[in-house]
Amino acid sequence: MKKLLALLKCRHKHITVSVLLLATVYAAATFIYENYESFDYDPNRGAAVVENDVFGDKVSTIQYLNQGWKPNDSLWFYNTTQGSDLLPYDFFLVLEQVGSAELFRSNENMNNHYRYLPQRATRADPDGLPVGFVKDNYKGKDYMGFTCAACHTGQVNYKGVGIRIDGGQGDADMENFIYDLSEAMNAANDEKSEVHKRFVRNVLALGHYKTEQEVDADLQKYARRIALYYTLNQSDVRYGFARLDAFGRIYNRVLEHLVDGPVLRQAMSDLVAEKKMTQAEFDAIFSDERVLAVLKSNSRDHILERISPFLTQKHLLAIRCELFNSPNAPVSYPFLWDIPQHDYVQWNGLAANAGVGPIGRNTGEVMGVFGTLDWSEKPGASVSSLIGGQGIHPNHISFESSINVHNLRRIEHHIASLNSPLWQDAPLPPLDMERVARGEHVFDQHCAACHAEIDRADPTRRVVAHMSSVRNVGTDPMMAKNSVTYMGRSGILRNQYVGAGVGNVLIGERAPVEALLTKADINVVATPHPDKWWWRRGFDWLYDLAIAYFSNDIQPSIKRGDYTPDTTVSPYASLESYKGRSLNGIWATAPYLHNGSVPSLYDLLLPKKGDKDPAEGEYRPDMFLTGSRELDPVKVGLKSSGYNGFAFDTKLPGNSNAGHEYGARPVTLPDGTVEPTLTKQERLDLIEYLKSL
Repeated sequence: MKKLLALLKCRHKHITVSVLLLATVYAAATFIYENYESFDYDPNRGAAVVENDVFGDKVSTIQYLNQGWKPNDSLWFYNTTQGSDLLPYDFFLVLEQVGSAELFRSNENMNNHYRYLPQRATRADPDGLPVGFVKDNYKGKDYMGFTCAACHTGQVNYKGVGIRIDGGQGDADMENFIYDLSEAMNAANDEKSEVHKRFVRNVLALGHYKTEQEVDADLQKYARRIALYYTLNQSDVRYGFARLDAFGRIYNRVLEHLVDGPVLRQAMSDLVAEKKMTQAEFDAIFSDERVLAVLKSNSRDHILERISPFLTQKHLLAIRCELFNSPNAPVSYPFLWDIPQHDYVQWNGLAANAGVGPIGRNTGEVMGVFGTLDWSEKPGASVSSLIGGQGIHPNHISFESSINVHNLRRIEHHIASLNSPLWQDAPLPPLDMERVARGEHVFDQHCAACHAEIDRADPTRRVVAHMSSVRNVGTDPMMAKNSVTYMGRSGILRNQYVGAGVGNVLIGERAPVEALLTKADINVVATPHPDKWWWRRGFDWLYDLAIAYFSNDIQPSIKRGDYTPDTTVSPYASLESYKGRSLNGIWATAPYLHNGSVPSLYDLLLPKKGDKDPAEGEYRPDMFLTGSRELDPVKVGLKSSGYNGFAFDTKLPGNSNAGHEYGARPVTLPDGTVEPTLTKQERLDLIEYLKSL
């Protein structure tokens, strides 16, 4: 027995040493590989210039500011995939514009029509795709998808210099990009056209597809997928440039993938009762063997997409109204500096930054930008389903996806080293320091209560978001209201529980979409990436969660401000508020307010004209143009008139430019203090100070 115990002990030591050695080798290999990814040292960070800008912007050179990142740091951020898979990569390389043989991806098209920033080819971006467009490999196939940089890299122009802002507010018009991409895919899908022949020939020439039939199969699949995405996310409110209802679209994409057979059948039965579909149409759909095969399948991925060929456009629009919510609350793309240092993030403080919260937040973002969601029903339970809170049942839902949680953690860590841009570093008019000093006094009196001042370069800095109730701040309520009131059918998440801060919410047949998104996030994060070897899958998963949790100094904390607190009666009430954050770098983030409804800082310090206000006087513009990147250094905003840009109409729902009139007219604060109106000189002094932050 002693010999046996000694032998087992010896073997145990050997196993322990082997495991430690394997872990060490793996960690070293990972370190080398991940550092190799940063070996892109183009000194100009791949920035390209489009000479014939459609809005008349004149730029001959691109300049970067000192934001704490070297060129390789910027390029890593631009080109690190997060698992977004919009369409096959080869398709995007050769796809033509509608009515033209010019490539859809050309710098001129991407810049002039959608305002994605043009790039030259670099080592990490050999095809010279715009900032934030990247190749992602998932299950052996290459896809084109988005990185964070597509929406969170900005540029302002001044006297021929394009000033690139890492982590800045993007200018992209994603709404029209998706529509035009869908039209271009449909044109390529017309098998009788020369466009189709060229498309197939050019895809095959790249060598990744073997036959025309393979190309045609994927072309039909992704043309249908992109068209369905556009159909489900149509809104009465046009977004224009530099805005997107990201959460509205994330919500809808989650709802699309929660749909199962019973939910779809019930929804379409409701359409019959509402006389939006005839009984004969219903019977024809649900007697089709191809539809039944989809509904009986264990796969939960893209059920609507797979049955859409058997539905008319009228039926799809009716299903959209029955199962989905309108993404009608576009907001500006938030800037990213100081995001990891916040207690709460998003315009309405929806996401806590404590613990592994950033991973969950970013996972939801990738769901919205076309992560492949291979959700399927499997027998028994799994470690991931137990961690995701699914319990022990005969079956569980596997939440496998292309979402690269490992890279999401790395990206969040990378952003922590990003600093806000300084006016003084840019080729802009010098600051008037006397006015800056006077403006600082105005700021301390009128702004500092909600907008904390921080040291932008302090590695230990923390940002406490000040949450202001919508009814107090008075700005457009649509985004905040939707996050609280939007509901959806729970489908595969029915009868599960999810934490809501004040307790657990039992997910019924219909549930708040915020609860459904949170539960889906938890399960996706709990599921190791399927496209890795089993041992690396497990190691990365444990490592990422442990590092994200234990290395995050942000702990759970109570929100600060004058908001309505969450209760067991209304567990999401605090979301009907907007965040006041530090204003360092604010000069580079026009237009202003959460929905981009005010073109400049000067306009923000003016009142919105009310019915009882005199005709003479200065007021916020009710209509202005967006699209140009030309900076007005006096008003501190982008050029908003005199060119053929997008007409921003503040009278439309979701576009209101009301509220936040502190200093613009006398305002009574929640504590009873009355804020007086600023003089014009005080406004200009305050703006000069804000430039200096």
